[in-house]
Amino acid sequence: MFQSLDELLKILNPQIVGSLKRAIELGKWPNGVAITAEQKMLCAEAVAHWEQQHTDPKSRMGVVPPKSTPCADKHGDDEASITWVDS
Repeated sequence: MFQSLDELLKILNPQIVGSLKRAIELGKWPNGVAITAEQKMLCAEAVAHWEQQHTDPKSRMGVVPPKSTPCADKHGDDEASITWVDS
């Protein structure tokens, strides 16, 4: 069918990429057949390549935006107080 990943990437469009993402997330194809580990890996590779060329870096699969302050930067011995409110 396809001789290379480049040939496959040429036919991808947002709808196909969306279907591949859903298959990766759900672990099955739209027809209900389970996706194999190899298929999952290949789908993720194809989606990542396509997104690299067609999408903004912030909206790519697997991107985690940086935190404004890292968790490890919390210093001090201050304990947060909890206030109970009767409803």
